Amino acid sequence: MQRADFRFELPSELIAQRPVANRSSSRLLELRGDAVRHRGFDAVVDLLDAHDLLVVNDTRVIKARLIGRKDTGGQAEIVVERLDGECRALCQVRASKPLKPGRQVFVGDTTITVIQREGEFYLLDFGQPVAPFLERFGRVPLPPYIDREADATDEDRYQTVYASVPGAVAAPTAGLHFDQAILDVLQAKGVRVARVTLHVGAGTFQPVRVEDLSRHRMHAERYVVPPSTRRALDDCQGRVVAVGTTVVRALEAAAATGVDCGETRLFITPGFSFRAVDALITNFHLPESTLLMLVSAFAGVERIRRAYAVAVAEGYRFFSYGDAMFCERA
Repeated sequence: MQRADFRFELPSELIAQRPVANRSSSRLLELRGDAVRHRGFDAVVDLLDAHDLLVVNDTRVIKARLIGRKDTGGQAEIVVERLDGECRALCQVRASKPLKPGRQVFVGDTTITVIQREGEFYLLDFGQPVAPFLERFGRVPLPPYIDREADATDEDRYQTVYASVPGAVAAPTAGLHFDQAILDVLQAKGVRVARVTLHVGAGTFQPVRVEDLSRHRMHAERYVVPPSTRRALDDCQGRVVAVGTTVVRALEAAAATGVDCGETRLFITPGFSFRAVDALITNFHLPESTLLMLVSAFAGVERIRRAYAVAVAEGYRFFSYGDAMFCERA
C-alpha cells in the first residue's frame, strides 16, 4: 500500500493539548463490525468479558527532554531515545547545525560529549549515570503536536497508573484512560490483567517519508513478555485485548519470533497476519502514521477510514491526550 492511503483531513482544534479532568472521563468509540457506537471510556468494563485477558504496557516515561548549550554558544535540545549502558544514551539533538564527534553540550553543571552519529540519532556520553541525571535536569518529553511546555500536571497524567519500569520517552497513550477503579471493576468481573514492557522511543513520532510502505524501516524498540504473561496468554479462554499499539507490537513480535524478550522493528501494515491479539483499545492517530497503519491492518482499512471520519465529524479528541477507540480484529 501507499502512504497516501492513510491520509485524512484533521482540524487542528481536535488535537488534544491537555488531558481531560479525570482519566476515565474521556470518550470511547466502539467499532463492532460496521457499527459505530459512542460511549464514555468507563463503559470499557461492559465491553470485556470474564474470560478475557487485558494486556497493558507497564513502561514508565522518563524525563527525557533536556535543554542545553553547545560549546559554541548556541542552544541544543536533547531528547533521549534510549539508554546505552549506565552513562551513555542514544538521543535526538535539535541544534542549528549537525554535531560532530567530540563536540560538547552543557546542561547544568554537566558536560555531555558527542561520541558519534547513528542515523537520525547521536550517541552521547553523559560522564555520569544518565537516569538520575534526567530525574534532576530533565523535563517530561511531550509529543511535538502538543504546543506548550510540560507542567506539573503532565508529570502525573503523561504516565499510566500502572507505569513501573522506567525507560520510555513517550507514553503508551491508550493506557492513560485507565484509572485504578476501572481496573478493580474489571478484575472483580473476572478479567485478568497481564503486563508487557515495551519502551516507547521518540522514533514513534518520526514520519513515514517514503510513498511505498515496503521501503519504510521502523525504529527499533525493546520489549519483554514476562513468563507470567506468557502463561496467561497460553491459558486465556477468551479474547486477548491489547491496550495500545505498543502491546500489539510486543505480543505479535513475540508470536512471530518465538522470543519473549528482544528488540523489534516490526512494521504492521494491512495484510499482516495477526497471531496474538483479538481486540484493541487505542487512541486516534496521526494521518499517514505507522500507528494508523497498524490499526487499519487490525480492524480493516475501510472500517477504520469510516470510523475516523465519524470521529472527526463528532469532535473526538485526537492523539496522546485524546479519546479512545475499541475495535475487534477484522
